[in-house]
Amino acid sequence: MIEISRALKIIEQKTPWLGSERVALTDSVGRVLVENVVADSDLPPFDRSQMDGYAVVASDTKNSPVTLKIVGESAAGRGWHNTMKTGEAVRIMTGASVPAGADAVQKVELTSGWSDDRRETVTILEAVKKGTAIVRKGAEVTKDKLIFSLGEVATEQIIAALASFGYAKVRVGKAPRVAIMSTGTEIVPVNKKPDRDQIRNSNSVMLEVLCRKFACSTTILPMVGDDLAGLKVAIRGARCEILIITGGVSVGKYDLTKQALADLGAEIFFDKVRLKPGKPAVFARLGKTLIFGLPGNPVSAAVTFQLFVRKAIMLMQRAAATDLSRGNAILTADAKAPVDRDAYVPSALSTDQDGHLLAAPLRSQGSSDFIAFSRADSLIVLKRGARKAKGDVADILFL
Repeated sequence: MIEISRALKIIEQKTPWLGSERVALTDSVGRVLVENVVADSDLPPFDRSQMDGYAVVASDTKNSPVTLKIVGESAAGRGWHNTMKTGEAVRIMTGASVPAGADAVQKVELTSGWSDDRRETVTILEAVKKGTAIVRKGAEVTKDKLIFSLGEVATEQIIAALASFGYAKVRVGKAPRVAIMSTGTEIVPVNKKPDRDQIRNSNSVMLEVLCRKFACSTTILPMVGDDLAGLKVAIRGARCEILIITGGVSVGKYDLTKQALADLGAEIFFDKVRLKPGKPAVFARLGKTLIFGLPGNPVSAAVTFQLFVRKAIMLMQRAAATDLSRGNAILTADAKAPVDRDAYVPSALSTDQDGHLLAAPLRSQGSSDFIAFSRADSLIVLKRGARKAKGDVADILFL
């Protein structure tokens, strides 16, 4: 039985990068950038008005109200590209370029005559300070500045920025093909009503959704019963970069996954981890395929996926951050770890009226209680033998 930190290090050492590809910007969400994104222009590319009103010389408004001559109009996409002089004003719209010579914009509410396009003068009702309502050229980003770095994950929030700098296509890491196989004679398809002593195959669906979250292409393989020969045939036939097998990794009479891997000549890097839930997790390699044997209990399968499989998926795409994000929260109930294993306790987060982050351990009937786990958005991390009382601060991982 190895430490969790050691298991993570082994995964890091044994997981290859899959190379890169260029994809359309709209297909890049969830993918890992393998190029630096650099601004190809200043942003904004010109001095930009923050509101509708009049571009003016601020010193002209010092003794407001004051009447100025309207010499032009600057609208978004149709700027007034002359030099404004003292005593003049330019009608300007939000997002339009501020003409040369102007150093402030007075908002329309503090002027008169806005609705009459034929007016040749405008009265500025209140003085305006230099720089008011103007975003200067390059104030947000200057040309050639690094915006996003190699290894960052493209999110919905960064798409507009990528588009603004001309990234119609983006170079990203190739995402792995993942095959998912559930084992056990008791397993039946989701769309079939279980007979006595049977359960539906919830693990494969859960794992497929989790994998797709990280841009993987997925295949759910046919279920395999408690049959060593059939299991070996199924493993040998998988065509993928990562194979996830659930069930059959413990030490029972019908736990055959490790035996099948050994018979096939797979390199088994670890097969037992100081972890609750998920102690019997397996990590191996057969040919070029990485294989994760996860416990059949749904909570154990979910936790070991988040800790181990997720890391390999992100490493294959050259992500800079490959582990779950960490934080701290105040416990709303007592929590403890067994003396021989670290505990990763499913929990639900909230905040109190003072803004403190709270973590509520989800009370369950064990690692098969996926109903309780369905409310989890985090894991409370407890070192083996640790006991935490209600009100204590604990380390957490965000799911």
